[in-house]
Amino acid sequence: MASHVAGSSTRREARSSFGSGWLVFAAVLMVFGGLMMAVAGISAIADDDVFVATRNYVWELDLAGWGWIHLVMGIVIFFAGLALFRGATWARVVGVALAGLSMIANFMWLPHAPVWALVLLTIDGFVIWALCAAPGLGRS
Repeated sequence: MASHVAGSSTRREARSSFGSGWLVFAAVLMVFGGLMMAVAGISAIADDDVFVATRNYVWELDLAGWGWIHLVMGIVIFFAGLALFRGATWARVVGVALAGLSMIANFMWLPHAPVWALVLLTIDGFVIWALCAAPGLGRS
């Protein structure tokens, strides 16, 4: 009986460290993605000549306005990633929601910086996947 208890404890520890690994992965991506989104926002606000928009695109957006959206979202995503490092339960839900909103914003950013937007779309997809793949907190 003692070996059974010790074996289940080891499995529980392995599962919890596996789950925390996904959360750390998501937190790192959120911090990095938030910083990169904020940098893109600052460069769009500071100098509209940095980005070249494709003419006659399906949607045309004010670059400075989208720069402010990217700056604010990047800062919020960055701080949610830091909260996820600290183990805040609310940061998982907020992280999924913010990554979804970031995917929409980066999709709309495609005419201005296609490669950069695709990189951030991929990071957001991995953030959502990692936050949803990690086992629930408090489960054993």
